[in-house]
Amino acid sequence: MAELCSGSPSDLPSATHRVYLRIRRMIVTGEIAPGEKLKIEALKTRLEAGTAPIREALSLLTSDQLVERIDQRGFRAAPSSKAQFHEILKLRCVLDVMALRQSIANATPEWQEDLVLRLHRLTRAKRDEGGDAFENRHKAFHMALLANCGSPILLKLCDQLYDLNIRYRYLAGEAIDYGARDIAAEHAEMMAAILDHDADRAATSLVAHYQATGRFLAENLR
Repeated sequence: MAELCSGSPSDLPSATHRVYLRIRRMIVTGEIAPGEKLKIEALKTRLEAGTAPIREALSLLTSDQLVERIDQRGFRAAPSSKAQFHEILKLRCVLDVMALRQSIANATPEWQEDLVLRLHRLTRAKRDEGGDAFENRHKAFHMALLANCGSPILLKLCDQLYDLNIRYRYLAGEAIDYGARDIAAEHAEMMAAILDHDADRAATSLVAHYQATGRFLAENLR
């Protein structure tokens, strides 16, 4: 099963890579609380890892906006705020739409077939299954929507924003209920627009999807 947070550099040494993914996931899911000080000795015991991989991983996570360096005193998990959440939402609406439009302009049968497959897998996953199955498939689908944009830098930014955003979903509570919303229908509408090569309709659907989730999370953030 893919890692919940898969945006790590692929050329890292194996020990650093493992620690990077583990700390990244702990911060995104709220296992490490916003603002919590990240003490090297405590992480060594918790992760069964050496000092060097932990320091390297924390330095990398500062560029992901998930960790902050505290002058010369070490590191802490990035704080959270409603202002930051709304900034992340605004940036996703701009950058993801840009990537989506470019992906549709570059559309290939292979890309469309991959989207159909990933949507099918997402539809079969359930939030209450436990573990990371739903979150992994949800991210895989949303990133696949953008994957054909032809811009690695843009795609990396979108991936980073996804993880920053999903962190707030966990902060809002793991058992959140979106009420009357039909998430599957929202995803299906995006897919239909893409298969019709209708970039305007696809962009409108994606922004509406993000904004509906954003309103709900903003009301439930702790």
